[in-house]
Amino acid sequence: MIKKFEDKMQKSIESLEREYNSIRAGRANPHVLDKIKVDYYGTPTPLQQVGNISVPEPRIITIQPWETSLLKAIEKEIMQSDIGINPTNDGKVIRLVFPELTEERRKELVKDVKKKGEAAKVAIRNIRRDANDSLKKANKNSEITEDELKDQQDKVQKATDKYIKTIDGMIDKKSKEILTV
Repeated sequence: MIKKFEDKMQKSIESLEREYNSIRAGRANPHVLDKIKVDYYGTPTPLQQVGNISVPEPRIITIQPWETSLLKAIEKEIMQSDIGINPTNDGKVIRLVFPELTEERRKELVKDVKKKGEAAKVAIRNIRRDANDSLKKANKNSEITEDELKDQQDKVQKATDKYIKTIDGMIDKKSKEILTV
């Protein structure tokens, strides 16, 4: 019974990880392009599936589409996305040059990281509440004894503490990464 709630908590951690991967920290990270989809013969297709994405230098991402006819569509989607970088196109390859982050921008990003971390902690605590509610309900329906209830609630709390600690570690790691010049 506890397993399903732990799985939900793990999913919250994975979601936070994906969020953090899309935050750029002064270095070019191809994950900033994860949410971008390109119209490929009428189907919205993830950018990674229509071309080769590479990081030849620490602050540059290159995108080489399998078909040159996609260059304009890729460029358009990148400009409409929220990554805030204008692509350059030489007819074969699209380049994204990431500017050095200002101190002010780094602090904003750290605030964002902390806010997303707090949201993940709230999600974990909500899962704990749901788990405890279902345990109390099971106890009320005489499916589990008082001792089992106490034991299961302790396990839920231990899992909650473990995941909250993991999130704190993720927040610290990402904040350090952003603040490192």
